[in-house]
Parts: sequence; structure tokens; C-alpha cells
Amino acid sequence: MPHTLGLPKNPNAGVDYSGAKTRALYLAGGCFWGVEAYFSHVYGVKETKTGYANGKTENPGYYDIGQTGHAETVRVEYDPARVTLESLLARFFTIIDSTLLNRQGGDTGTQYRTGIYYEDEADLSAIKAAVAAEQAKRKAPVVTEVQRLSGFYGAEDYHQDYLEKNPGGYCHVDFSSLYDQPQLKENAYAKPDRVELKQKLTPMQYRVTQFGDTEPPFHNEYYDEFSDGIYVDVVTGEPLFLSSDKFESSCGWPSFSKPVEEKRVKENMDFSFGRIRTEVKSAGGESHLGHVFDDGPADKGGLRYCINSAAVRFVPLADMEREGYGAYIPRLKK
Repeated sequence: MPHTLGLPKNPNAGVDYSGAKTRALYLAGGCFWGVEAYFSHVYGVKETKTGYANGKTENPGYYDIGQTGHAETVRVEYDPARVTLESLLARFFTIIDSTLLNRQGGDTGTQYRTGIYYEDEADLSAIKAAVAAEQAKRKAPVVTEVQRLSGFYGAEDYHQDYLEKNPGGYCHVDFSSLYDQPQLKENAYAKPDRVELKQKLTPMQYRVTQFGDTEPPFHNEYYDEFSDGIYVDVVTGEPLFLSSDKFESSCGWPSFSKPVEEKRVKENMDFSFGRIRTEVKSAGGESHLGHVFDDGPADKGGLRYCINSAAVRFVPLADMEREGYGAYIPRLKK
């Protein structure tokens, strides 16, 4: 069930971050309870911690920071292989008012200013670009400060995971933008009714996805497409395969070494045409996609998912964030 303040289930639950090469970003966005809760529910974030940053003294306490110059700040430890710095920054600007000085929600004071603090100079160009993009959307000046981190001190224990422990607690953050994450869209890829399908699909797409037909080899849309992007179910939009897992197989159809996630496909035994094959369907809409064979490249796992172009839609890398597939971008950039 969602959190009483609107938090969805946590997409990081059960994710193994033990071998991840994580990085850290420090975000000040007013009361840190809501900021911490928000980013702990962004897929790819391993851990969050509330604290006090960029003040004039060491080891401040909660009741000191009105005078010490510290900002209520959240340390966001994230896995760049699962979420980009750019995506985290874009999300940050959806939950703050970047034009308010020393104020967010009902809180006022320098401790409630907005800021982005970094440890690695290599992050600065992405941060500056995010601030510039935010300014382009605003008429008033953006006052979110950008500074090198000059000290971060963990807040008292009762401030850690505060909203998880106190579901009815105060919070100025709107959590609704968290629901755009594909990891939370388990029921978002339902199959439309037959009337809508016939209107939406071409005759070939309809025959392939609904009746298991096969399109001609070498005479289909994506057999020789190798641009960066993601392939999704043409019926439901469910993410299925990444271009980084696509390879040339000379069979005349798009070939992939694996699905984007195992849960995105279903496999069934197919005894048609006097052969024994393994059929591949999309999990959400149960669209027929093609078949999987064990003659794929050994260095890619040995499998070949032979997929009909008519069963999928290609979303180029440049459009993935806008269409809701941004969480998969890091895997294309590895």
C-alpha cells in the first residue's frame, strides 16, 4: 500500500547494491524529512541520510543550525549504473521551488535554503546544466546554490527515515512524480480490448502479436536497426529489450541476448509446424514477440531472442526520458 503521504512502494527493496560503484550527491531542499523520503524511493538510490551541510561550525545539532549557517541536507548515495546524476537533479527540481530564498513549504530560515553540494568536480558540469535548464523554465531568478561540499554531519537518529517511522509527519514534498518509474508500473501494461487493438495496430502487428504470425525475414523494420534506444511492446509500451543487448545474427529478424528484465517476458513451449520451440511473449499484454534459441553468442550468454519487428516499437535514446524509460538510460551508457 502507498505511504499515507503518497509514497509508493520502494523500488529499491530487494535490489542488490553490494557490488555497485556508488557515488554521492548532497541535496538541500527545505525540511529534510520529505527530501530524504523522496530520494530513498528513486530507483538506483542505495541509501539516503539526513544531515547538516555547508555551515560555519563542526558537529552542529538540530537546534543550532539556525545560527551556524548549515542547511538541512540529504546525502544521496546512488548507483550510476541504475540512475544518472542528470535524472536525480531533474527530480530534485520537481520537489522544490528554486526561486524561494531561505524558504520551502511552511519553513523559513537559512537552514531551509535550497542547494546542490558536490564532492567531485566532475559532477559540476551536469549540475550547472541542470540549474540552467531549471532557470529556462522560470521567470524569477533561480536561487538554489551550487557549492563544493564543505562538511556534512549526520542528523540525530530520530531524523533518519523520519516519515517511514512517522507516516503522519509534516512534509512539504509532493511525491507524485515518483510514480513515473517503470519499476513501479507493474500493472501499467495491461492489454487493451480487441476493438482498440484493431484501431491501434497495423494488420501485420495485429496478426503477429495476437495470433503468433511471423513477418518476412529481412523485410521488417528493425532487423538492421542498431541505434541506441529501447524496444517496447507495440501493444502496451512495456519495456522489453535494450539496443545494447542487440546483435547481428544474419537471421533476418532483430536478435537480442536477453530481455531488459526477466520479468518482462514469458516463455511457453510451442509445438506448431511440427517443431518444438520456446515462444516469447510480453508479460503485461501477452503479445507474441517471437522465439528464443540457444544459438546466440557465447560471450553474451548463448541465447538468441529472435523478435518480430512488428511486435515492438523502438524508442530512441533521445526520447527515452520523455517517454518514461529514463531509468534504463544508464545501461545504454555503460
